[in-house]
Amino acid sequence: MNVVDPARVEAVDPARMRRAMGHFTTGVAIVTASIGGQAHGMTVNSLTSVALDPPLLLVCLTAGARTTTAVEASGRFAISILSNRQERLAARFARRGAEHFEGLPLAYGELGTPVVPDALAQLECAVENPVPAGDHLVVIGRVLRAEFREGEPLGFFGGRFCTVTDRPGSPPDWFC
Repeated sequence: MNVVDPARVEAVDPARMRRAMGHFTTGVAIVTASIGGQAHGMTVNSLTSVALDPPLLLVCLTAGARTTTAVEASGRFAISILSNRQERLAARFARRGAEHFEGLPLAYGELGTPVVPDALAQLECAVENPVPAGDHLVVIGRVLRAEFREGEPLGFFGGRFCTVTDRPGSPPDWFC
């Protein structure tokens, strides 16, 4: 087997990386935080559960974005996991530099963080450990409150929103 020295391999082009990772279907969420009475938010699909004890999650935020600054400064944030009926909100909060909350009624969780009303799940978190990573900030959040309801999730695949459906009766064997 011919092994290549990783130090001699060219970096993957960002557009190629985006296209390759676009083949990984994810859910869609909005991260929100407030600072100085001003609510900020951004759409994300880089979100995952890290641990159950203690309850931790990981989210990747664009470095230098207003929402990222608010998360860092306030030390807390909320995650609103979106339903398939909230595609317009996802698109709205994905626009950079926009006043995302303009004209929307504000809702706040029990811990005072802005949340998206009627989301499938709302998780309020304290910043546990932010780590700079390239053009993003990886944030580990300690989940302090979690609420959820039934509904169909909004998905993201190939650079587009998609429908994610349950497959009742699917075989439980992972190696089919």
